[in-house]
Amino acid sequence: MKPQGHVLGLRGPASMQANGILLLLAAILGFTMMDATAKYLTQSYHPAQVVWARFVGNLLIFALIFRAGTFPLLRTRRPGLQFARALMQLGSVGLFFSSLQVIGLAEATAIMDLNPVLITLGAALFLGEKIGPRRLAGIGVALIGALIIIRPGMGVFQPAALLPLAGAFTYATGALLTRMARMDSVATSVMWSAVVGSALTSLVVPFVWQPIALSDLWAFALLGAFGTLSQYLLVRAFAVAEAGVLAPFGYTGLVWAGLWGWMLFGQLPDLWTVAGAALIVAAGLYVWSREARATRKT
Repeated sequence: MKPQGHVLGLRGPASMQANGILLLLAAILGFTMMDATAKYLTQSYHPAQVVWARFVGNLLIFALIFRAGTFPLLRTRRPGLQFARALMQLGSVGLFFSSLQVIGLAEATAIMDLNPVLITLGAALFLGEKIGPRRLAGIGVALIGALIIIRPGMGVFQPAALLPLAGAFTYATGALLTRMARMDSVATSVMWSAVVGSALTSLVVPFVWQPIALSDLWAFALLGAFGTLSQYLLVRAFAVAEAGVLAPFGYTGLVWAGLWGWMLFGQLPDLWTVAGAALIVAAGLYVWSREARATRKT
């Protein structure tokens, strides 16, 4: 499951923008590989155990990198805000991984890709950012796209499809809280997510734990490695390039998710999913273009 950026501007040297795009593309690829690994594991293990492995793996890798500097990274002037932000990230990962037990990787990814337009809506409602009727129309179209994929009321409807929809909302909330916590360093925010996620899932995992087969150890290791590396690449991408330039490339995750779903699990998205995903992407790109145009005018 991948994060999405919010539009901030479009200026910067061409070489830096190109490097940022390459870093983001690599990050999105890594996140979809993490999601595919999680889907493989949730076929045999409880989602809570898989989520626990994802956060504990992230924490262990960070501890190896920062060593003595690990605990100082937790210092913040807004602990309540950081805790709430980490809780939202845990919720989005947990909801997304849980959905993978039942629905396809492409379907879950397409629904989760609502989060860019939800962030735009949330910024207007809670952060006082301006939003016009055209952006509202884009948000509405994206929600229609999600409903086409979910198809409530039809015989093919899976209640599990509501999980990534809820995950998109929790992710968007976490992104808004991240913007409110920007006085802290990125490393501090990432460390809070790893610590809170590891601590809370450790309270739950004893009740659902099942021994890990030796043949699955590689998958649990890859889960933490993909998550940590992709998070690093994502942070680097937004450090060297403008978010407005990077935003459209986040949707490449849909292509990778469809490919992994077909190659690894024999699942091809149906026409409803393709149509709904197309609406979500079109709406997201439209909202991005409107924000980019507004940014250039300021």
